[in-house]
Amino acid sequence: MDISDISSGVGVLDKTDVILGALASGPASLAELVAATGLARPTAHRLAMALEHHRLVARDVEGRFVLGPRLAELSAAAGEDRLMAAAGPVLTSLRDTTGESAQLYRRQGETRVCIATAERMAGLRDIVPVGSALPMKVGSAAQILLAWEEPERFYQGLRGARFTAAALSSVRRRGWAQSIGEREPGLASVSAPVRDPSRRVVAAVTITGPIQRLTRHPGARLAKAAVDAADRLTEAVCHS
Repeated sequence: MDISDISSGVGVLDKTDVILGALASGPASLAELVAATGLARPTAHRLAMALEHHRLVARDVEGRFVLGPRLAELSAAAGEDRLMAAAGPVLTSLRDTTGESAQLYRRQGETRVCIATAERMAGLRDIVPVGSALPMKVGSAAQILLAWEEPERFYQGLRGARFTAAALSSVRRRGWAQSIGEREPGLASVSAPVRDPSRRVVAAVTITGPIQRLTRHPGARLAKAAVDAADRLTEAVCHS
């Protein structure tokens, strides 16, 4: 690659960008990095070592250079900002479309925390203030936040839960979850997953309301709306 093609006038940044761009294609030894970037070997080595110090570059088990964990952390932070920026309008639209309260939950340890909400304006409703920490053992949002976890966390999360491994298998297959009276008698909910660019589930969009309105099969009426809203938030997280 010719550095002059991407020159910003700040040479060290241009060379850093070339190195990171080369590593985006996969692991590379120093010789492979030199060949891919066109940089002099001492320059490539010096910059790669400096980037490793700042965790922008790391090494794999074979000692090759790879993209470092700091990039994932920065990406996650940017995604979080985009998620929160998009949450308000998406949840408001979901509430207006369904006539029910809508929330966005994120897992935090052994709880799920409401990070955004759009409450139904009148009548019977489920009010969950932002910041509320609810259990991971009950509710459709908990099912979503657990269903795609790694095996160890998955089976640990099932201990004492109101739902089963078989139920979560169904959640993964259809892409949404429902609950009837799990968290609170008389309430039902439907939830769908929000994902990051690596397809990891990072949040759950939830529609809640009384069973008398949502019925004992709330997914039949509300699953598509929940999934569509979650997909809009996934799009916001994955694209700047």
